[in-house]
Amino acid sequence: MLVDAVFENARVLSGQSWTSAVAVLHGRVVAVGAEAAEMSARRRTDLGGAVVVPGFHDAHNHMAWFGMGLDEVPLGECRHVDEVYEAIARRAAEVPEGGWIIGRGYDQNRLTGGHPTRQGLDRAAPRHLVQLKHTSGHMCVVGSTVLERIDLANVPTGGDVVRDADGSPTGLLREQAQLLLRPLNYPVPTETVVRGIARASEVYLSEGITSVQEAGVGGGLVGQTPVEVAAYQRARDSGLLGVRTTLMVSSAVLHELPEDTGFGLDLGLRTGLGDEWLRIGPMKLFADGSLIGRTAAMWDDFTGDEGNRGYFQLPEDELARTILAAHASGWQIATHAIGDRAISVVLDAYQAALAAHPREDHRHRIEHCAVLPPGELARVASLGLIPVPQGRFITEIGDGMRAALGPERENWCYRLKSFVDAGCVLPGSSDRPVVSGAPLLGLADMVRRRTAAGHLLGPAERLSPMAALRAYTHGSAYAAFREHEVGTLEPGKLADFAVLSADPTRESGLDDVRVLATVVGGDVAYQAP
Repeated sequence: MLVDAVFENARVLSGQSWTSAVAVLHGRVVAVGAEAAEMSARRRTDLGGAVVVPGFHDAHNHMAWFGMGLDEVPLGECRHVDEVYEAIARRAAEVPEGGWIIGRGYDQNRLTGGHPTRQGLDRAAPRHLVQLKHTSGHMCVVGSTVLERIDLANVPTGGDVVRDADGSPTGLLREQAQLLLRPLNYPVPTETVVRGIARASEVYLSEGITSVQEAGVGGGLVGQTPVEVAAYQRARDSGLLGVRTTLMVSSAVLHELPEDTGFGLDLGLRTGLGDEWLRIGPMKLFADGSLIGRTAAMWDDFTGDEGNRGYFQLPEDELARTILAAHASGWQIATHAIGDRAISVVLDAYQAALAAHPREDHRHRIEHCAVLPPGELARVASLGLIPVPQGRFITEIGDGMRAALGPERENWCYRLKSFVDAGCVLPGSSDRPVVSGAPLLGLADMVRRRTAAGHLLGPAERLSPMAALRAYTHGSAYAAFREHEVGTLEPGKLADFAVLSADPTRESGLDDVRVLATVVGGDVAYQAP
C-alpha cells in the first residue's frame, strides 16, 4: 500500500500501549508500529525520538470569547484594584472618547481592594464606555456612562445589580443582569467572531489541541450573535477554523417546533448534525452561577458571607421542564451546575427525564460539577452522566474556591479521581478563557492539585499522569460522541496528534514537556520554531 505519510522514529501512544510509527492515508490512521514503518509513503517524517500522543481535546472552552478577548485589556495579573484602574486609564488614552474599553480576567479574590467600582472606572475613563469582565464570565463591572444607558428597573430573573449602602449601583452586574448590556453590545459582527475563531485556532494548535467543544453559542450569557454557527461555518470555509469543533447550543435559542417534532432549533436541527470538522453538540443550560463569584446555588452559606447561598439562573421548575423537553427531543444536554444545591436539583431533573423517556447512551453532562457531596457521587454515576470538571481551576482560582467553601467542604471541590473510581468517563477541559487553556498545564494540575498558594486541594482526587492524559484525549472524545473518530491513535481514526518533547505520562517530566508539532488529518498544522 502507498500511503500519504509515515511519521516514524517516535514513541507513539496507540490505545494504552507504546509503538514507533504512524501511517496516514486520506487523513486517517491506517497502521501503527512496525507495519506503518514498512509502508511506502509519498512523505516520510523522522520525528527524532519525540513522543506522539493523540491530539488534545478540550471538552469545555469558549473559543470565540477567548479569541476576541485577545484585543481586550488583560487584568488577570493585577493584584490591587488600583492596578486595574491604571490599566484602563492607559487604554483610555488610546481610544477615542465615547468608545468602548473592555477589560478581561479580573478576580476580586486576588485583588487588594476587592471588586472595581463605577467610581474608580469613572476616574480612570470618564468619557468612555467601560466594561470589566470577571474571569469567571459570570459578572462584570461597568462605569457610569454604561449604567446610564441600560434599564436598571428591569433586571432579568437569575441575576442582580449590586448596590451600595445608599442604594446606588456599584457597577457590578452579576449573572443574568449582564444581559442588560445586550442593547449596547449584541450582536457582535459576524466577521469579528470569525477573526476571534481564527486567532484562537492559532493558539490552540500551538498547544497541541486538535479538537474542542464550544460551551455555548447563539444566545444567553455565552452567545456572541444569533448567527454564531454561521461564523464557525465561515471560519471553516475560509480555512481559519484550525481545530475540529463541536458547538453546544444555548438553551435560550431552542423552542417548541411545529407538528409534534419536539423542542429544538428551526428545521428540527439537534445534537449530531455535522461532519468531522464542525457539528452541533449538546444543548447548553445554566443552572447557577460561579463559585469564586459566590453566586453558585449552595445548601449552606458561603464561608464568611452570612446569608449568601447563591441562586439559580432559572427557576427550578423551568430548569426541570427544559431538561425534560430537550431530552425527550433527542438532545444531549450539558447543564452548568457548580453549587451542591444546583447539582442536586439538576440530578433530580435528569433522573425524572430518564424515567419519563428512557434512553440508552444519552451522555448527558454536568458542566463543572464543582461542589459534589459524597452522597451525590453515586447518583452521577448511576444515571450515566458525564461530569466535566476543570483541573486547571485548582492552581489559578483554587484559593478563592477554598475561601468560599471553608475546610468542611473543600474536599468536595472539583473532584477527579472519585469520578473515575465511580465508573464515570472523565473528560479534560479548561473553560478557557476563565483560566489558561494549555492542556499541558491542565494535565499537571490534574496530577498535582496545588493552589497558587501551595495548598493541596483534595489530595484524594489526584490522577495519575496517564489517567489525566486519557481524560484530555479519549474522555473528551467520548463526551462529544466522537470516540470512534478521535481520542486514540488507532487504524481507522482521524490522524490528529501532538508531537511532544517528552513523555507526559511521567510526573517527573511534566514541567519540561513542550509541543514540537501538531498534526491534524495527517497534515502538520503547527510546528514549533
